[in-house]
Amino acid sequence: MALKNHTRVSEFIFSGLTQSQELSALLFFLLSIVYVTTVLANAAITVTVSCESRLQTPMYFLLRNLSVLDICFSSITAPKVLVDLLSERKTISFRGCLTQMFFFHLLGGADIFSLSVMAFDRYVAISRPLHYVSVMSRGRCAALVAASWAGGFVHSIVQISLLLPLPFCGPNVVDGFYCDVPQVLTLACADTAVLELLMISNNGLVTTVWFVLLLASYAVILTMLRSRSGEGRGKAVSTCTAHVTVVTLHFVPCIYVYARPFSALPTDKAVSVTFTVISPLLNPLIYTLRNQEMKAAMKRLKRRFLLSEGG
Repeated sequence: MALKNHTRVSEFIFSGLTQSQELSALLFFLLSIVYVTTVLANAAITVTVSCESRLQTPMYFLLRNLSVLDICFSSITAPKVLVDLLSERKTISFRGCLTQMFFFHLLGGADIFSLSVMAFDRYVAISRPLHYVSVMSRGRCAALVAASWAGGFVHSIVQISLLLPLPFCGPNVVDGFYCDVPQVLTLACADTAVLELLMISNNGLVTTVWFVLLLASYAVILTMLRSRSGEGRGKAVSTCTAHVTVVTLHFVPCIYVYARPFSALPTDKAVSVTFTVISPLLNPLIYTLRNQEMKAAMKRLKRRFLLSEGG
């Protein structure tokens, strides 16, 4: 259908997480704690890596990038969710919805590519330890990070370009608490079966294949570690286990959301909360709680800060 034959909706209305005022207040309290903790924890990692000379290595350079991504990614949805939990009418403008989707997929795509770069970093560190510093130089790490962001940008542009030509003439109630392709696509006043299949292939299938390849790469890394011995082996195994945990927590919800038909299921909102709010918090907790070097660096930075305050 031609877009000119329709009156485009000016705003979308979110169904939200719940209609209960009591539950909304409880969720506001809990999600506020989660969001503030997410920002502070990831900011702590960013500052620690930037200020600690002992952490000026490729692995921590990439971890800092992931922390910045997590702060930005959680900030796309969490503040709006918190405001809506205290509002009777939960709305977002048409342009605001597209903007939210653009940054959601830009940062989500960059996150996936960054996790892939981190897997490559661990592979080089373990398979070619003598050449690690030259292969993962500061310039190459910066280029890989820039490529991750560029990949997320291209992915996001593709999503928005496919949605923009569609007519949205009503209904305008989004079954969820943020704008994303599955929820918005179902509101189009057109037959979107072919486009839905294309997006499932573009998002879901690619994400699933990427997840399997990442798990296979870590399986190869862990297999190589079996021949090692000593303290270095234990540290490498711990780091790789943390990476696998973060990769799994990020990819499994993605596969659930994008690798199936875009029809609503009862568990969708719970998975979306995990994906958008909880996962960015778990990343720094997993990396710091399992990483003695990071915890020691944070303690040193805290002591330096307290000494400077006392002086």
